[in-house]
Amino acid sequence: MASIKRIKVGTASCGLAAGAGAVLEAFRRCAGSVPVAEVGCIGHCYAEPIVEAELDNGESVFYCRVKGTDEAAKAILSLTDEGRFIIPERRRELEHIFVTRLAGRINPVDLAEYKANGGFKGLERAISMTPAQVVDEVKASGLRGRGGAGFPTGMKWSFLAAKQVPDKVMICNADEGDPGAFMDRSMMESVPFQVLEGMMIGAWATGATRLFIYCRAEYPLAIKHLKIAIAEMKKAGLDKLPGRPAPLEIVIKEGAGAFVCGEETAMIHSLEGGRGTPRFRPPFPTDSGWNGLPTSINNVETFANIPPLMVEGGEHFASIGTEKGKGTKIFALAGDVENPGLTEVPLGVTLAEVVYEIGGAKPGTVKAVQTGGPSGGCIPADKFDTKIDYDSLKALGAIMGSGGLIVIGNHRCMVETARYFLSFTQRESCGKCTFCRVGTTRMHETLERIVAGKGVESDIDFLEQLGDKVRKGALCGLGQTAPNPALSTIRYFRNEYLAHVRDHVCEAKQCAALVDVKVDPSKCIKCRLCVRTCPVGAIDPETIVVDNDKCSKCNSCIEVCPKKTISRVLRGEGYHSSNAQK
Repeated sequence: MASIKRIKVGTASCGLAAGAGAVLEAFRRCAGSVPVAEVGCIGHCYAEPIVEAELDNGESVFYCRVKGTDEAAKAILSLTDEGRFIIPERRRELEHIFVTRLAGRINPVDLAEYKANGGFKGLERAISMTPAQVVDEVKASGLRGRGGAGFPTGMKWSFLAAKQVPDKVMICNADEGDPGAFMDRSMMESVPFQVLEGMMIGAWATGATRLFIYCRAEYPLAIKHLKIAIAEMKKAGLDKLPGRPAPLEIVIKEGAGAFVCGEETAMIHSLEGGRGTPRFRPPFPTDSGWNGLPTSINNVETFANIPPLMVEGGEHFASIGTEKGKGTKIFALAGDVENPGLTEVPLGVTLAEVVYEIGGAKPGTVKAVQTGGPSGGCIPADKFDTKIDYDSLKALGAIMGSGGLIVIGNHRCMVETARYFLSFTQRESCGKCTFCRVGTTRMHETLERIVAGKGVESDIDFLEQLGDKVRKGALCGLGQTAPNPALSTIRYFRNEYLAHVRDHVCEAKQCAALVDVKVDPSKCIKCRLCVRTCPVGAIDPETIVVDNDKCSKCNSCIEVCPKKTISRVLRGEGYHSSNAQK
């Protein structure tokens, strides 16, 4: 019978948030001579804390939602069947096929373990080739930037390589700011050496002499692991390239969390110590970037693709995906889905496969999916047969973005969804250009008016006209894509907008100004939990009737009611005021 060789506890941010710290300590107390290692995230965030029992026969047994107790640790050490986690077949088939193969399987900051699992083999092959050959290999792969714009990586590298100057800069964009997106964070937490190896290969191919990692300060674990990995590489001499007189300078810049700094010229301004605002192009960064030096920027996932690409070869990479979208893509599944987390899929799979087969959402319960973050578009469920690649999503009024994918259930209001995303992009606008500064503000104000029940039908036309102007006239990608949530929801869910402005009705009962809260007296047991919970005193303690003139629609009474007798109803179906109740 196989015995346990090592215990691995997932201690990425998702695991720690679920209680993995206590699980780790329990195993350290109970494991005896069995080694206990911290690893990153395998993508099944919904099942955390996850423990992997690595067996001496080469197999592994996974346990999910592990409790941080000695009893739970001892049960797993005896290889109990209770709590065993069988990775769903569809996810097992697709995951870890390329970029994420080591994520959650090795100690993130153990250089020896990374090398034992093929780490730095890509760099070894790269330095056995000329820089031009490496650039050609990346071009042949068809790899496009995974940060959202989808610009061919090999072509961008060739622009930097062509600059015959002594100093060049390569920047890793780790300023992941999309709500619901956590692909880059997970890669930095789980496989920091892989990201750094990709940057070293990029430096060899382009002649870059300075490497920056621009990472938002809200990612403390990612920054911690990157710092340890950089120190380990320096200690091992892996920060040096053949023929270079000095080691590469690798610097981590902690960003303050401005969404606009994901735009490359704004990021460069921030790195220079200035305010993060974009500028007109040309000149492009590869001509004049950080402090006037030729500069190339790729995001975390793009760099993480480079080491396996060099090992497997550009031809193999190009055999995965579609004609114009090569390789795989990591998506962060969030929203109204059973199995939120990360998944790596070949480009060309359909939205339906990701939402239903991988995410576990039930057909018929999903209204739409938001791709590309707050600047992306909402794609309706009847379009889920669309294959995922850059061009097909753009044709639907959405974008690939960096890989955030938010599933929107039938109970959601699409007008409110658009308002929510516009509120984010409007706040995050740097204010430099009028189209974005004023345009997104006016669009957000219009959506606020509609969800408040004060909209008129001409507001819909206004949103479409102004959105088109902002999209065409804004200075950078943030402003150019900011109208997408409004434009795509009007395109596919115009009926919901019309219901809001014509009838002042929110059929989803989500817009607070268009609903009442009502107690069903036939089911109420008068426990008065709702009365004690209501923050504004809107529920009469004797009659248990809601005064909707006072009610803030916070849903706290609905959440605490043990008999589920309180619900939102369409405005006019509840009691509006204390006078009306008498």
